[in-house]
Amino acid sequence: MKTIPNILKLAAVLFGFAATSPAAALEPPAAETAVGPAAKAGQQNVDARHAQAPTGVAPNSLPAGATTSHTIELSGRSLRFKAIAGPIRLSDAESLAPKADIATTAFLVEGADSAKRPVTFAINGGPGAASAWLDLGAMGPWRLPLDRASPSPSAPPVTIDNADTWLDFTDLVFIDPPGTGYSRILAKGDDTRHYFYSVTGDIEALAVTIRKWLAANKRLDSPKFIVGESYGGFRAPKLARRLQDEEGIGVAGLVLISPVLDFGWFEGANNPLPFAMRLPSQTAVARGLAGPEGRAALSDVEAYAMGPYFADLLRGERDSQALSRIAEKVASFTGLDPALVRKLGGRIDMATFAREKDRASAKVTSVYDARAGGFDPSPHAAASDYSDPVLDAIKTPLASAMADLTGDRLGWTVEARYEILNENVNRAWDWGSGRDRAEALSDLKRVMALDPTLRVLVAHGLTDQVTPYFASKVLIDQVPPMGNPDRLRLKVYGGGHMLYLDGKSRAALREDARKLIVGD
Repeated sequence: MKTIPNILKLAAVLFGFAATSPAAALEPPAAETAVGPAAKAGQQNVDARHAQAPTGVAPNSLPAGATTSHTIELSGRSLRFKAIAGPIRLSDAESLAPKADIATTAFLVEGADSAKRPVTFAINGGPGAASAWLDLGAMGPWRLPLDRASPSPSAPPVTIDNADTWLDFTDLVFIDPPGTGYSRILAKGDDTRHYFYSVTGDIEALAVTIRKWLAANKRLDSPKFIVGESYGGFRAPKLARRLQDEEGIGVAGLVLISPVLDFGWFEGANNPLPFAMRLPSQTAVARGLAGPEGRAALSDVEAYAMGPYFADLLRGERDSQALSRIAEKVASFTGLDPALVRKLGGRIDMATFAREKDRASAKVTSVYDARAGGFDPSPHAAASDYSDPVLDAIKTPLASAMADLTGDRLGWTVEARYEILNENVNRAWDWGSGRDRAEALSDLKRVMALDPTLRVLVAHGLTDQVTPYFASKVLIDQVPPMGNPDRLRLKVYGGGHMLYLDGKSRAALREDARKLIVGD
């Protein structure tokens, strides 16, 4: 995750440069460049040395990492593993001056053959979201139990052993990009911050972090996978391409959870696509569909969304007959007041749906999972500024639980607030030529075309409005088969943007990820 919410506009999903060029700003010195399976041991040692944050070198640097051993007892199995919590240092290519400390939390099963044992890197979104969402929400050895139906900021931040952890079949490394979690920018000046808070600089920083972690922990020969959620799902194809092209690292597979593959399909004041893409998810809420089988009951609205509905939207607002047709049909699908739908011309944005679906009860629904709702602080006002009843409710206990996990259980204490969702990062993000032109589908096509063995799972929750499943479905249809079309699969689960908050969906996602990573 995550999208920084702004109910009055599309949520900012999910989420001059530095003096040196973007491609070279974080490159290692020449002696380090041959980092790959055939790299010399001496080169790996150099990389390992620079991966550890030197003490006393940079003001405000993160403390040295900590390694601890753990065992969790789960139904029918026991997992023994070590945890490594600590920083990866990113430095300037020429001067080696510190630029950032990237906080990572790794869980590695003990006694496994590293050449065969997969390692999976997990990255959230925002931009501005830390990795606790995936770590304590879905994949890690411990999980914070969260009640999707009625989440609360005051919920006890007490974790439990995670029966749905992915640690059975892959080692896990959770990465916090600069400005999130405990990661911090060390270099002074706006240029460095501007670089890290950009599409290009962000991908380079994460790719170098992954390469350095692999070299430092002697895992260059392991099968490698990337999991990205929301804007992290936008990052993942770009990361795979950067690692493949520039870092000497091949990626075997991607798991994209609630991703944005092309922002152009979600934005634009005159773009009819967002209304068509969200209509199936809005209908799923109106029909009370909750499980993964729910999508089968949406075949009628899917056909309408990309057929008559889209055609009438293109006819425009001057066609009164088209407006009448879509107003009547959309009202029947969404369950909203027909008079309101007609007034909106059959174009239901996610903020309107969130406020109007349950307005009679003085409640608002979450754009992240429209099945869940909370109280509207101004229920009778024409417009209301309210917190999202899912995202804003669960980020507080997640931040506390992650701070407790790293400081107490993992023995890595950082004297700072854990930045679970940093809005300053989101506001400062440099989208290059504009967010509505940012897309990762081309990167996905490129990495799949070059590597015929790379596998991709795209996972969505049925009732997510922020990144609706139907947008990914239509985009995936634009990808050539490239051999076996099952290499790129869309799975739709019950739940919303954080589909892993639903117990059945969390278990199903784990099993689908296991098949991708293990190769079943």
